[in-house]
Amino acid sequence: MKSCIIIANGDSPKRGVVKYLQNNNVDTIIAADGGANTAYKLGIIPNYIIGDFDSIKPKVKDYFIDKSESIYVERQDDTDVEKALKFAIENNFETVYLLGGTGNRLDHSICNLGIVLKYYNKIKIIIIHGKTILFPYSENVKLKTISNETISLYAFNEKTIISSEGLKYPLQKSTLLFGKKESTSNVALGDEVNLKISGGIVFVIRELKVMRKNGLIFES
Repeated sequence: MKSCIIIANGDSPKRGVVKYLQNNNVDTIIAADGGANTAYKLGIIPNYIIGDFDSIKPKVKDYFIDKSESIYVERQDDTDVEKALKFAIENNFETVYLLGGTGNRLDHSICNLGIVLKYYNKIKIIIIHGKTILFPYSENVKLKTISNETISLYAFNEKTIISSEGLKYPLQKSTLLFGKKESTSNVALGDEVNLKISGGIVFVIRELKVMRKNGLIFES
C-alpha cells in the first residue's frame, strides 16, 4: 500500500514518530506550508512543500530551496492540508499519516478531523497526535489488540451502526452519534476486537505507544 506522511502546522510530532514511519516504508514526506517549519526544527527533509506559503518562515523556505520540491498553490478555497492531500491523491497514495494536524487552534483541529471524513472515499487518513492514533473505518474490521489497551470509538451519522466483540463495554447495534453517545476509554479484553460497522464512518482512537511497541500500527 503506497503511503506518505503529511506534516501540518499544528503541534509538532516527535522526531521518533516520523523516523518510525520512515523505517516502515512510509518514506515520502509532504510538508503542508507551515509544516515545513516543524520539519526544519526536527531536522527532517520533506520531499515536497505544498501550500500558498503564507506560514512558512523565510529562513526555512531558503533552507529547503535546494533540498525539497516546493509546489505553490494559490487557490484559497481549501486549506494547506487539503492541498497536500490532493497532491497525494493525484500521485496515487492510498494512505496518509497526518502529523501536526491538531494543536492549539481548535478550528484547525476540527477542520482536520473533518477532512478525514471528507476525503475518506479517496484516501485513508490516519491522524497521529500526542499519545494517540486515529483510524477511520466504515466496514467490518478485526483489530489486533493488547489486553487492557484503551480504545475509544466515535461516529457522526445517526445511520451508522456499530457492534463489537472483545471490548469491556460491548456495543450492540449502537449509533454512537457524536454529541449524543460515545464509547470513550473502552478497553480491549484480549488480543482481538471485532467491529461490525454499517452506514457510515467510525473513528477508532488507540494508544500510540502500545501500538508501536507491539508492531500493530501497520496491522490496522
